[in-house]
Amino acid sequence: MALRELSSLEKYLGLKKPNKYSTQGDTKVPVLQNNNGSPLVGLVTIACHLVKEAKRAELLGDSAESRAVVQQWLEYRVTKLNNCTKDDIKTILKDLNLYLRDKVYLAENQFTLADILLYYGIQPLIVDLAIQEKEQYVNVTRWFDHIQHYPGIRRHLSPVVVLRNRIYTSRHH
Repeated sequence: MALRELSSLEKYLGLKKPNKYSTQGDTKVPVLQNNNGSPLVGLVTIACHLVKEAKRAELLGDSAESRAVVQQWLEYRVTKLNNCTKDDIKTILKDLNLYLRDKVYLAENQFTLADILLYYGIQPLIVDLAIQEKEQYVNVTRWFDHIQHYPGIRRHLSPVVVLRNRIYTSRHH
């Protein structure tokens, strides 16, 4: 899946010449053969390289603090979301729901690479949730829906219905 994510990221960034990727190892870690010699290995390393290549440094954060938060979430994506077990999913969603309770984006109030890669990583988890389960994680589903409708992000993924429209409440006053 990482190769599709990188391809979608390239398109979002407006990079004209698509890169050629391969994978290595059992976990299919993405590899980009760089023109400057050594290959770049790993989703985060390659994604950061693409952002710099596209001259979109703001996606990595616009202050020292936001850059650190972006790196934290990129690391979270690779260490927690990649290959998570079913037992991990509820903990991940609960923690993320708590973190997002007063935030629009992961890094301060700025759309960043962390939002893009976490969206790509969490999408399979959200797809598998029933509507009632999505309602338990209202902050995650709000964030997810916002990111999936961000121009140019969804690319290779189908839209996901995250919440029911509530026209009437269950109790009338």
